[in-house]
Amino acid sequence: QVQLVESGGGLVQAGGSLRLSCAASGPTFSSYYMGWFRQAPGKERQFVAGISRYSGIKDYADSVKGRFTISRDNAKNTVSLQMNSLKPEDTAVYYCAAGSRGDFRRYDYWGQGTQVTVSS
Repeated sequence: QVQLVESGGGLVQAGGSLRLSCAASGPTFSSYYMGWFRQAPGKERQFVAGISRYSGIKDYADSVKGRFTISRDNAKNTVSLQMNSLKPEDTAVYYCAAGSRGDFRRYDYWGQGTQVTVSS
């Protein structure tokens, strides 16, 4: 099992960049697929990006391809989301997640969320 702690959210101007980080507990971090999701007020949670156990495979939502990059460092038990060319529609609470079943869209553990606000 995994405990996740997120950081890096904040307020940024449209066109700017932000880097989110998530630190995981425990010695089995490399056994999990990791993902990022986001949820805006009144909207359903949506998938943003996912990464396989040893970074060999990455998956992105169409809305963020070419702008966001997911990465992980298994030695440090961290996963990050580099967000460039931010748009107001990227405004949401962002969550990191860990999953044990090798599926980019299904996860078992979730972070507390961090707010990202992009001003126009």
